[in-house]
Amino acid sequence: MIYLKTPEEIQKMREAADLVSRTMGEVARWIQPGVTTRKLDTIAREFIHDNGGKPACLGYEGFPGTLCIEVNETVVHGFPSAYALREGDIVGIDTVVELNGYNGDMAYTYAVGDIDPKTFELCKTTYESLYVGIDACRPGKRVGDIANAVQTFCERRGYSVVREMCGHGIGRSMHESPEVPNYGRRGTGAVLRNGMCICIEPMINLGSRNIVIEQDGWTCRTRDRKPSAHYEHTLALYDDETHILTTFDYIHQAYPNRFESKPEMN
Repeated sequence: MIYLKTPEEIQKMREAADLVSRTMGEVARWIQPGVTTRKLDTIAREFIHDNGGKPACLGYEGFPGTLCIEVNETVVHGFPSAYALREGDIVGIDTVVELNGYNGDMAYTYAVGDIDPKTFELCKTTYESLYVGIDACRPGKRVGDIANAVQTFCERRGYSVVREMCGHGIGRSMHESPEVPNYGRRGTGAVLRNGMCICIEPMINLGSRNIVIEQDGWTCRTRDRKPSAHYEHTLALYDDETHILTTFDYIHQAYPNRFESKPEMN
């Protein structure tokens, strides 16, 4: 069932989205060679608690971290660990913050120093595809319109789209209906309606779209071990418009935006 939010609930969603955005901005300050992913997780957890929120990922169905850490070939749901970031890595960070009973969700893939040009182009395309998906998200359209826009944009540039993982509705729960895949046909899927809150999150691979789930039951990586990139925003649909509730502005204050700037709708 799709839960439509009232204006009051969307305001609470906006507040949760702001806190997760500020959390990601705090983490961005520490992205550099030598920093462990466990250190990043600690920074995020303390920042969320200090600002009255709850790290929604921590303990979710047994997940051990505040952040999902996605180094290089990891697509999603990697564990924080003693791994120290290295020059040339990319690291995706995905997290959810609960504030006053509502959730905000976002993801961003960071370059650690200088990265391989092919990996840079993967990240740039994935970043841009997020906004392509957002542009296709309007009340009256369908989820398949978002999915097809992302898929077409990325595949025409030679990249592959992960199919087993997808975006989703969000609200009081971090995962609500509908699912929002990154591939599909236009004109299919749930109708987008005022009051819906969803997350769009392209997960795009440099090589094959095939993935493997590691023995921990969570960590998802590319089968061919080529890099994967991941970006995500939380959105609300109201007044016949689509509004981006999360923002990358806090990240880009601490970490340079290496891609073409995209307008964020308020």
